[in-house]
Amino acid sequence: MLRLTWVQPEDLLGHELNQARLDGREPSRIEARWRAAGGTDAPPAAGASPTRASRYLRQLAEDLLDELADLPSTLAESEPTDLPTIRAACPHWPAAAAAGRRAATGGTGGRWGSPRSSEAESGGGTPPARASEPAPRPTPAPAAPEPALEAAWLGRAIGCLLGKPVEKLPLHAIRTLAQATGNWPLATYFTARGVPAELLTAHPWNRRSAPTSLAENIDGMPEDDDLNYPLVNLLLLQRHGRTFTTTDVATLWLDELPPGRTFTAERLALRNLLSGVEPPHTARHHNPFREWIGALIRADLHGWTNPGDPAAAAEQAHRDATLTHTANGVYAAMFIAATIATAAAGTHDVHACLRAGRAVVPPRSRLARAIDHAVGLAERQADFDDVVDALHATYARTHHWVHALPNTALITAALTHANGDFTGSICRAVSGGWDTDSNGATAGSIAGLLAGTPTALPDRWRTPLKNRLATTVADFDGTGFDTLAHLTHLEATRT
Repeated sequence: MLRLTWVQPEDLLGHELNQARLDGREPSRIEARWRAAGGTDAPPAAGASPTRASRYLRQLAEDLLDELADLPSTLAESEPTDLPTIRAACPHWPAAAAAGRRAATGGTGGRWGSPRSSEAESGGGTPPARASEPAPRPTPAPAAPEPALEAAWLGRAIGCLLGKPVEKLPLHAIRTLAQATGNWPLATYFTARGVPAELLTAHPWNRRSAPTSLAENIDGMPEDDDLNYPLVNLLLLQRHGRTFTTTDVATLWLDELPPGRTFTAERLALRNLLSGVEPPHTARHHNPFREWIGALIRADLHGWTNPGDPAAAAEQAHRDATLTHTANGVYAAMFIAATIATAAAGTHDVHACLRAGRAVVPPRSRLARAIDHAVGLAERQADFDDVVDALHATYARTHHWVHALPNTALITAALTHANGDFTGSICRAVSGGWDTDSNGATAGSIAGLLAGTPTALPDRWRTPLKNRLATTVADFDGTGFDTLAHLTHLEATRT
C-alpha cells in the first residue's frame, strides 16, 4: 500500500489544527467535530499515518481544512506576509544598496580586502545625513572570493552530513549515542562503532541516512534536500537573475525538482501547482507546513549573491519563500538570507550578522521573540546543554520538530554561543536536536563563510566529502564544491 507522505488530508488536518493554535486561530469546535468522527492526531514524526482513512474521514478532513483556513487570526496584524507591510513593520530595516556592479574580488572591506580605517570604522569619515535628507544608500560590497564561497558550500554540506544520522531522534537519544563513543560534547561525525547493540535497538539511526552519513560510511556528500535547494536556486539565478519572480520559482520547480525529493510545504506547493493553484495561494491551500523550516533551508544563495546588502537578500528570499510559506516561515528565510548577506561582505562578526538578520523580522512576530530569546540564553549560559534544555522546555511540547521557530532559535543560539567558530557552531546546532541536518547545514554555511577559506575548516570534516556532491538536480551530480563556489561567484558579480 502506497502511503505518500506529507499530503494525506487526514494527516494534514491534525497538523493544521496545531498550526491554527499557534497562529492565533481558535480551532476547538472544528477539532471536536474531527474527534467525534474518529479523526486522530497527526503523526508525531513520520509524514503519514500507518493506515488509510475511510473515504468519509478523508472527505471530512478536506472540508475541515477549508473551514480552518477561513478562521480569523488574532495575530494577522503583527505577522504579515506581504513584503511592503513587513518592511513597514521593521523599524531598522536595512537600507538597500545602491545599484552597481559588485567587484569580482578584493575591495575595501575587512577580511576580503584591506582593513577599513579607524576613522571610517567609527563613522568619522562621512558626516551623517541631516534629518531632512535621505540617508545615503550603501554601495554593494565586493563579492566574497571563491574560497570563502567554497567554505560556505562545504560548511553547509558538512553540517548537514553531521546531522543526518540522528534526524528525528529525541534529544536524549542524540546525547546518549554520542556519549557511547566518547563523542560528547559533539566534536566529529557520529559512528556506530563501539555503540552497544541494545542502545542502537532503542535508538536506531535514521534509516535512510545511516548508510551514507556515519563516519565509517561517508564517501562524498550524499544527496539531501538541504543541498538540493541551494542547487535549484543557483539554477534560478542563472536563468532569471536576481529579478526572478515567485512564478519563475514555481516554473523552475516543475521543470527541475523531483517531487519525491521534496517534503512538507514544498511537496504541498508542488501538488497545488499541479492542481492549478497559483502562487502565493500555493503556500496557503491545505498547507499546514507553511511556517516550517523549508523556506529557511532555501535561503543561502540569496545571501551569498548579495554581499553587504541584507535588504536585497531578504527581498529575494521573500519572493522564493512565498511560493510555499507564510508569516514566520517566510521571516525565517529572510532572517537567514540577510544574515548570510552580511557575512558575505567579510567585515562583520557573527553577532553583527545575526543582528542584521534580525532587522528584517517584524518585531511583534513570534520569530522575533524566538530569536531574541535564543540570543539571550546563549549569552547568559556557559554550558550549551543548558541553552538547549531551555529551548526544548519552551518549544518541544507545542511545536513540531520541523517548525521554523524552534529550529531558527537553535541555529541562532548555536552561532551565538560558539562565537561563529565552525566546529562549535555545527556541533551545537546538531546536538540540540529537532531538524538536525537542516540546522547543521545552515549553521555550517554561515560559519564556513565567516571562516573564509576551505582550509580553515578542519580536515576531519572536509576530507570524507572528497569534493563531490550527489544530487538529482539538473546536471549537478558529482559536482565539486570548488565548482559550485565558482558558479555562485559568477552570480554574485553579475550586473
